[in-house]
This record gives sequence, C-alpha cells and structure tokens, in this order.
Amino acid sequence: MIANGTKFFSALYLATLVLLFDAVSIHAQANFYQGKTVTVVVGSAPGGLYDLWGRLLARTMGKYIPGNPNMLVQNMPGAGSIVAANYLYGVTKPDGLTIGMFQTHLYLMQMVGQSEVKFDVRKLNWLGSQEKGQMMLYIRADSPYKSIDDIIKAKESPKCGGSGTADQTALLTRLLEETVGAKFTRVLGYKGGSEVDLAMERGEVICRATRITVHFSREPFLSWDKKGFDRHLVQAGTKRDARLPDVATIFELMDKYKTSDVGRRLARVVLAGDELGRPMVAPPGVSADRIKILREAYAKSLRDPDLIAEVNKSRLDMEPSSGEEIQALYKELMDQPREVVERVKKLEEN
Repeated sequence: MIANGTKFFSALYLATLVLLFDAVSIHAQANFYQGKTVTVVVGSAPGGLYDLWGRLLARTMGKYIPGNPNMLVQNMPGAGSIVAANYLYGVTKPDGLTIGMFQTHLYLMQMVGQSEVKFDVRKLNWLGSQEKGQMMLYIRADSPYKSIDDIIKAKESPKCGGSGTADQTALLTRLLEETVGAKFTRVLGYKGGSEVDLAMERGEVICRATRITVHFSREPFLSWDKKGFDRHLVQAGTKRDARLPDVATIFELMDKYKTSDVGRRLARVVLAGDELGRPMVAPPGVSADRIKILREAYAKSLRDPDLIAEVNKSRLDMEPSSGEEIQALYKELMDQPREVVERVKKLEEN
C-alpha cells in the first residue's frame, strides 16, 4: 500500500510539474508576442486567392496567439513564389514573427535542383493548410480551340499566361505536353493571377490554369462564365468536380491517349501538390514551443465563426490539414526514385 501510494504521489507530482511548465511556457510566449507584429509574407500579388487567405488568417490568428500580437500581410510576388520562399527560408529571423504562404508546387523546383531555389521544403515548419483543390485549364471561348483534342492537332499552339515556372499554368500545360501530347506556348513573368486575367482580356494570352475553387468563387471568372467569355478544357482531379461535370480529367485523357506508366507516375507526383492546398509556413529554426503556438492558432482560426462566415460568403472551399500532415506529405513527395525525378526535370526544362 505504501509503495502504491508513493507511485500515486510521484505521478501526481510529475503531472503538476508538467502543468506548471506549460503555464510558464504560455506566459513566456505571451510576454514575447505582446505588443509585437507578426508578418505574413504572401508569395503572390494582391487580389488572388493566396492573398485573400493570407489576409483572412492575418485578421484572425492574432487573437489565438498568447499576447494577441498585431498581424499584417506583406505581398512578395516573383518567380512563382520562389522569391518569397527564399526570403522566408534564408533572410527572416527564426523568432516566430514572420510566417508565409506561397505556391505549393515549389517542391518540384527543389526536386529538379533549380538554381534559384535556396530553400528546403522539408526543413520549413508547416503550420497547416485550409483547403485541398484541383487545377483546371480554361481558354477564351472565341479561340479556335474547343477541346484538348483540338490543341493536340493544332499547327499553332495557344499562348497561356502565368507568373513563373512553379505556377499552375506552367505545371499543368507541361504535364499535358508530357502525358497526352498537347502543345502550348507559355508566357510567364506576370506578377500574379490578376495580371494574367487582364492579359487574357486584352488578348495577350488566351489560356490559363488555376484552381477550380478560384474559378468558381471570384471575379472576373463569375462574370466571364455569365458572358460566355471562357471555355473549360480539362481538370486535374482523378474524378470530375461537380462544378465541371462535362469537362474531362487529365486521367481520362491519359486513358484515351494510352499514356505510359512512367507518365502516369509523373502526373501523380506533380498533381500531389494539389493535396497541399495553400499551406501556411514558418522558417526553419523557430523554437518548438512557438511552432506549437502558431499551429494551434492556425487550427483555431479555421474554426473561428467570423472566418467561416467570410469563407461561406466568398464561396471558398475549406478542407483543413494539420501542420504535421503537411510536413509528412512534403517529406514523402521529396522521396522519389531517380526515374521520376528525371521525368520531372524534363518537364521543367521544356
């Protein structure tokens, strides 16, 4: 009985110490964040969905971080978010006062060893993602291309606009070239999606890829669809989205054009990034206790009634993933056999 009693009081003592330690840690972080500003670096221009989500979370997360810091958004477009990722990874202090949101397919740029890449997605501290979403390719309705079949047969390839080699237009058009033989001319270097949309209206380019959620949630696409300005060509999911019931998936096209097994594996690696959504991230080297606080604040923000109301009002999708899940997915994506990596390199070189 004495031994059991001793074990009980020892366990109680340890539990009390843990609670006291947590309380001291929370108090210390509250003292750290109080009166400070957390900057959210968004790797694209204002007006797009990355910017919208960055601002929504910036308005919400501060009240769930001990000390209730101010939060502001800093847009840093360039090279399909490579500029922002390099900044977050190698320039910012690892103090938990700078976090970011940039295009998810940057892991492919790292995989192929692109010289501009100065980051390692496996070493970044991923806080979570609020959505998952597949890409789609759309084109001006007044163009001569009525389907992907028309593009495959065409003597002149359509001009598609994008921000850089890691953006959705570049990735999806290159993937279609590799898997089904459709050829595109890519016009890259726009600051963000809004600039590409304006270029489409001016006729500088006639096609672009973006997420399905984007296309069915904001302008100018809502007006475009009402006016019949654009046509939907292909979607990247394994199943047809309910909003695009008559649009073929890339997997259906691969069946039709008898794409090789290697090509299909390439498609799965490239499109796996869609499962990442638009994750938020902190630099490497931030202390574990601050990463825990930021991840918890991120998760609580996605349950915030005001944020949910804004999401519903904006007709956005929300399918959250935890920071731990995103961290594991990036690690898995970066662990590919040489054959697949070589095909990704070829994809990026074309």
